[in-house]
Amino acid sequence: MNLAPQVTARLAGLPLKPGVYIMRDIENRVIYVGKAIVLRHRVRSYFQEGAQHPPKTQRLVEEVADLEWIVTGSELEALVLECELIKRYRPRYNVRLKDDKRYPYIMVTMQEDYPRIMTVRSMKRDGARYYGPFTSSQAVYQSLELIRRLFPYRTCNREITGHDRSPCLYYHIKLCNGPCIGAVSREGYRQELERACLFLEGKQEQIIERLHTEMLEASDALLFERAAQLRDTIEAITRVVEHQRIVSGHLEDHDFIAFAREDGQACVQVFFIRNGKLIGREYFILTGTQDETNESIMGSFLTQFYDEAAAIPPEVLLQNDLDELGVIQEWLQRKRGKKVLLKVPKRGDKLQVMQMARENATETLAKLRAEWDADVSKQTEAIDQLQKALGLPKAPVRIECYDISNIQGTYATGSMVVFNKGVASKQDYRHFRIRTVEGANDFASMAEVLRRRFARAHEQEQKSPDGKVNRWGLMPDLVIVDGGKGQLDAALGVIQELDLMQIPVAGLAKQNEELFLPGRPDSIRLPRDSQALYLVQRIRDEAHRFAVSYHRQLREKGSLASILEEIEGIGPQRRKALIKRFGSLEGIRQATLEELIQVPGMNQSVAEKLQNGL
Repeated sequence: MNLAPQVTARLAGLPLKPGVYIMRDIENRVIYVGKAIVLRHRVRSYFQEGAQHPPKTQRLVEEVADLEWIVTGSELEALVLECELIKRYRPRYNVRLKDDKRYPYIMVTMQEDYPRIMTVRSMKRDGARYYGPFTSSQAVYQSLELIRRLFPYRTCNREITGHDRSPCLYYHIKLCNGPCIGAVSREGYRQELERACLFLEGKQEQIIERLHTEMLEASDALLFERAAQLRDTIEAITRVVEHQRIVSGHLEDHDFIAFAREDGQACVQVFFIRNGKLIGREYFILTGTQDETNESIMGSFLTQFYDEAAAIPPEVLLQNDLDELGVIQEWLQRKRGKKVLLKVPKRGDKLQVMQMARENATETLAKLRAEWDADVSKQTEAIDQLQKALGLPKAPVRIECYDISNIQGTYATGSMVVFNKGVASKQDYRHFRIRTVEGANDFASMAEVLRRRFARAHEQEQKSPDGKVNRWGLMPDLVIVDGGKGQLDAALGVIQELDLMQIPVAGLAKQNEELFLPGRPDSIRLPRDSQALYLVQRIRDEAHRFAVSYHRQLREKGSLASILEEIEGIGPQRRKALIKRFGSLEGIRQATLEELIQVPGMNQSVAEKLQNGL
């Protein structure tokens, strides 16, 4: 493994202590932040010869030009520091919340004599009460509008003395109870704001109970107008409660967290259950989840979300277990100041709610992806920007992108993904298993894939005799190869060999997302906020995902085949039948003896040997 001299020197000095490590690229940008119980062991594991890293980690290691570390006193301190550094640097190889902007909170300024309610983008230790974060500003404003109708409050910056000559318009339309003119006492005003806080916390029953008591007292005191006002407020709150879904009478205060993932993104759904009612739900998009385990994704989300959350319930229920459950649970307890439990529900009401949260995460992710695909204006803008940036003779309506995946040259695969008018055309995707190249030679592998793809196009017409479109015969307006000048040169060789010089070709470098064109010494960098860059990133990520998924499939089948070959009586035919029937080693392990015997070619004797051998 060829390491930068700076990295080699750093590795020699790693301490045997807990801490956080920071990896930087050749331009000194932070590309990854991680934590470790023992820094020396964890960081060196990235750079060991022959290490079987997943593709994402391989790419990370290739880009590391320097690294540093910060020693901490404990694993918990490392967790806190890691979370802070990820927020500060937003490294692209870390799992992270997608949006750079801060999510809105509702702030109640209880440190003031006459509190106000407003939206803010960050929390401070100023004595105010905060609720959130929320992902939708519109939902926040709708909530504030409802609260203000139920519990009128001031929004002005006046100094409240109670002796102003006249109130503002909001007093006359009953959206402020007039503390400026003394229409309400300080205690009465703050009592209204306390009710607003209870409402935000989902404790509407407590509000109704208190208001009902006050209504009876007002009626007994012959204050009928006040009693009628309280009655109307009770009815309004009751209507809100009726619209809140009652999840279970057995549940109390919980957050349910589930997620769905696809193509390097994950949609996390959080259900907020208070007093057995679903009082709200929010979704968050995570990026950088490619090749990450579910446990890692969940842990990354928990630390980022609850580091910003205004409240932590006594019990957080998760879709799956965590690798670092103990330290994250301890961190949450310190932030809350009370006991916090992290659990994975196994049965009953909690499991049903978790399944509902999971279904919502899946549906939300599908909806968001469909929205982008359906946004024709953004796709047209992206194609126009890309044409201008690359100086293409015509708009790149059909773009093909190619990527190679292998580990130490084994099970080498190539992928071809196609985007038509800015949208993935999955019917045109193709896999290639590398046949002629031995070892880890990405340049030769890229040449083989392109040669096979365009040779196939030459052989066949765009339409077959029966009139159906032949997908191989559709030619691209732009070819992108994932890699730098080496991959570009390999692609150009094939293009020239097959006399296809009319097809523009570009190489997309991994490090800085630079595009290289033939005959141009300098790279092209698309603007960071451009639709063209977003389109290119999506295409590149899709090509990588597609190549890796096929590579992983071949590797798993090869590993399964080698294990089955060691069992007496399992030959090629039986092995093939078992893989076809159960799909994986775990599926075969879980199969009953009767199920194994039913596989074509199997008998009881061999099935028993198979069970004993696994």
